[in-house]
Amino acid sequence: MTEGIPTEKELGEALVKIKVSDVLVETMQGLASLGYHRLDTETRDLEQTRLAIEALKAMGGVLEGVVPAELTRDFNQVVANLQLAYASAVSERPAGAASTDG
Repeated sequence: MTEGIPTEKELGEALVKIKVSDVLVETMQGLASLGYHRLDTETRDLEQTRLAIEALKAMGGVLEGVVPAELTRDFNQVVANLQLAYASAVSERPAGAASTDG
């Protein structure tokens, strides 16, 4: 193996160990972080937050019964909190203001 670069065999062995559910959980964590980041006044993009919320809801449904119930419960709580924060951000926008959403 060249220093730091895995061989094709090592990559294949690593892929055998990875579960799709693990990748989905990691993706959901990233989406939640991005969703919250896009609520920040300096990086606000409500359309991106809405998209993150919808993706999290869809992925959460797929993972139900596949991952531990506590994890499903925690992600459902994250989605609910993100929805509340999104609604609050939407209500802060002045009526009739031009959308800056992407």
